[in-house]
Amino acid sequence: MVQYTGTVLDASFAALSDATRRGVLEQLGRADASITDLAAKFHMTLTGMKKHVGVLEQAGLVTTEKVGRVRNCKLGPRGLEDEAAWIERYRQRWAARFDELDKLVEELKQKEKADGRKKR
Repeated sequence: MVQYTGTVLDASFAALSDATRRGVLEQLGRADASITDLAAKFHMTLTGMKKHVGVLEQAGLVTTEKVGRVRNCKLGPRGLEDEAAWIERYRQRWAARFDELDKLVEELKQKEKADGRKKR
């Protein structure tokens, strides 16, 4: 079983829990951008965008570099492989549970059908 550092997953999921931050990641997936550009795109203040970018940076999902007075943002070196693996593990568990439930429902339908024939 894969072991995950709780703090890494916590930081990632906390960062991804906000729609604006997910949007920033999508935007940076297309092209690098300055905080000013991101703030304009998301119709927010520079301070607000700096906070969002800070959360993403803390989670390792974004890196920033200051060039003169401009802070440029790009996707970080860390992908979401650990998070995807964690989600997949639980997706498989739920899929197995639903498969078992489907089998049970089918068995009950067959039993109900058989009982109905016996009463006639």
